[in-house]
Amino acid sequence: MPMDLDVQTHARTLALRSPDHLRIGPFTVLYNPNWSNKYANYAIPDRNAEPTAEDLDALIAAFREYDRMPRLEFLPGWAPAVEPALLAAGFTVENRAPVMACAPDDLLPPKPVDSLTIAEPVTAAEFEAAALVQHHGYGGTGEPEGGEAAWLRAAAGGGGVAALATIDGVPAGAGGCSVPVDGLTELAGLAVAGTFRRRGIGAALCAHLTSTAFERGCRVVWLEPGDADVERIYAGIGYRRVGEKLNISLGPDPAAG
Repeated sequence: MPMDLDVQTHARTLALRSPDHLRIGPFTVLYNPNWSNKYANYAIPDRNAEPTAEDLDALIAAFREYDRMPRLEFLPGWAPAVEPALLAAGFTVENRAPVMACAPDDLLPPKPVDSLTIAEPVTAAEFEAAALVQHHGYGGTGEPEGGEAAWLRAAAGGGGVAALATIDGVPAGAGGCSVPVDGLTELAGLAVAGTFRRRGIGAALCAHLTSTAFERGCRVVWLEPGDADVERIYAGIGYRRVGEKLNISLGPDPAAG
């Protein structure tokens, strides 16, 4: 199977394994009841799905019922008929994000960072510290809802990886690799605290997560970089583009005021 389809199969399988997922027509909805972040709530179409207008109405209604933004993340080639149907239904493309992957022989060592320590969280306080770095790193304010810490615990407990980076004992970065499926895992939620950015911590943390995933038996680690600068960081430690993911959503319901 081509790598891009491998990646999409991995993402859909994890969504189907989620205890709170929904099946709406030819879509699997990853729903997180305790985590309202839009990136933690989205739909994935079935392979080669051809949704009807009724399917899309039902999908939108389900997102509205659960107080979530109607949103999908998928590789367009996985289901070519879905994007035109979504656009016709009023959805707007957020972005087309590169998908990158790394195999064991491709990983390159990052530059060392003075006083940096990276370890897997063990205590509740360590998981909460990692979750707080992620929450603020992705634009959140105040305390996280709990979804970040739960995801990190599930990843670490299911054969994936969780990591907390510190500088002289101060939380500086965090991230994880998802529960693997058929040797694939997604590196996600990598964040560096604002006061510690541009020191090489992101590259070091990514390399640590990736190498640990390989040590635990994964054959491929994939990820979605946030922007071109981040993509260059990942490319510098051995990641390469394998596809492009469509992120697409529908705005607020006009009838809701």
